[in-house]
Amino acid sequence: MTKYKILVVDDEESLCEILQFNLEVEGYEVDVAYSAEQALNMHPERYSLLLLDVMMGETSGFKMARQLKSRPETAGVPIIFCTARDTEDDTVAGLNIGADDYIAKPVKMKILMSRVQAILKRIDGERQPDASDGLEIDRERYVVKLGGRPIVLPRKEFALLGLLHSAPGKLFSREEIYARIWGSEVVVGDRTIDVHIRKLRQKIVDERIVTIKGVGFNFDPCAGS
Repeated sequence: MTKYKILVVDDEESLCEILQFNLEVEGYEVDVAYSAEQALNMHPERYSLLLLDVMMGETSGFKMARQLKSRPETAGVPIIFCTARDTEDDTVAGLNIGADDYIAKPVKMKILMSRVQAILKRIDGERQPDASDGLEIDRERYVVKLGGRPIVLPRKEFALLGLLHSAPGKLFSREEIYARIWGSEVVVGDRTIDVHIRKLRQKIVDERIVTIKGVGFNFDPCAGS
């Protein structure tokens, strides 16, 4: 079994101990950080999953998540928010940042473990090379290969390709792509995505990145075959 590494980030030490114990019982390797600042210095790109509180010291969990999602090396790291901020607006805000799940405190351990397992199973499937599309994206090592041939991509192109390829067939709207790749606080031109898509198609000679006119883009494994 793959030894998944999970980083728990919460300023409540007693909860961290409980989460760490329960996760380790399930076979996960677990580290703990008591602030976002500490977590950001622990190379979060090396972890399989982050369990993240929202209300913490100077840097909130939302702010930390935005930073992670704006960096190609950490954009693909799954995040589960575990927080006492449980209003509908809070949940929507967390998911819009790019979190994979949002769980209200007090945390029910069986539910949390099932969510963790489901997300890691999905991510593990995404990391497996697919012989049918020949495109391999290793987010941990920041490597893209096409038919075994390495391809060098700038940070934003890597993040964009990784996002589209992570969910074959899913339509990503322009708004979601801007938020996930550039961040909601960054102002970019209207044609930015189109330019990056064009460059990706040139480099990987891939018709599977499909434009849905006026809406967005998806990755279709069957296109062009």
